[in-house]
Amino acid sequence: MAMKAKKQVNLFYCSESEELARKVADQSDAIQLQSISWRNFDDGFPNLFINNAHDIRGQHVAFLASFSSPGVIFEQISAIFALPKLFIASFTLVLPFFPTGSFERMEEEGDVATAFTMARILSMIPKSRGGPTSIVIYDIHALQERFYFGDDVLPCFETGIPLLLQRLRKLPDADNVTIAFPDDGAWKRFHKQLMHFPMIVCAKVREGDKRIVRIKEGNPEGRHVVIVDDLVQSGGTLIECQKVLAAHGAREVSAYVTHGVFPKRSWERFVHIKAERSYHRFANFWITDSCPHTVKAIANEAPFEVLSLAGSIANALQNDPNKSSDSKSQIRAHTPSPQSALLSVLFFLFSSVS
Repeated sequence: MAMKAKKQVNLFYCSESEELARKVADQSDAIQLQSISWRNFDDGFPNLFINNAHDIRGQHVAFLASFSSPGVIFEQISAIFALPKLFIASFTLVLPFFPTGSFERMEEEGDVATAFTMARILSMIPKSRGGPTSIVIYDIHALQERFYFGDDVLPCFETGIPLLLQRLRKLPDADNVTIAFPDDGAWKRFHKQLMHFPMIVCAKVREGDKRIVRIKEGNPEGRHVVIVDDLVQSGGTLIECQKVLAAHGAREVSAYVTHGVFPKRSWERFVHIKAERSYHRFANFWITDSCPHTVKAIANEAPFEVLSLAGSIANALQNDPNKSSDSKSQIRAHTPSPQSALLSVLFFLFSSVS
């Protein structure tokens, strides 16, 4: 049986994602790097030029984005909206970290759910010759955010958990690993992908004016406990979890998050200091390269180790994201718009009457 030809993909990237883009291209000779000249006019607004624009006509095109700050989003959105209009065969946006994902709720009148705003902007990406844009996102903060995207794009939700599983298998005490979740939300999100490990669930409880981390269920005694979550900001919750797990007899405590955001260099709280007591240390802290600025900042800093998404991204680009996957770790969704849902309901009602 003849082997299926690899899908040839032209991969563009923003400036801060260049290192990851090169790693992705190294995964397959069918992925060809392309470039954009990221310049600015004197007034600071973008002056962009897509190199080899004529040569990519009729070809599959992808863009590797990094929305690390509001200041870089506009220039990347400008390029993202321009690429599908270059008469290309298909367009895929790879946005490893969906940055506004933790701002998805309105708790009181006046709150702005910027996750919904970002999803609406991305849902307006023009169609290419091949149809709607595919958007690849890793471990979005809240799974219900898939419903924020409209019919004009095809969101493809991936996960970094397979990278963690590969790394855990290489540990010398791999048979002594227990997975801990800092809260019920993390447990709901990831426990099905980690079911063959013993588990611990932590929770924050209020004591007076303070919120204290407690072990809700599970036993860490004598175990190498790995705390798993989708992202870290200041790291305060992880530190409190580490303390309570160590106090209950954990032999070692490590952590994994897909997105190491670490604003204001908060990663420094986790760096090993020789004089520091091991009681308050993480044995390992694994992150992916979804946040390029963090990857550069923590280079060669223990206990950090970067698990690259390059192979997973290359696979996503080579495969059709609209086809189902055999991997239970991949979550894909094409969400109907409210209008489409209403039409479906009306069709069902009229069918029932007739």
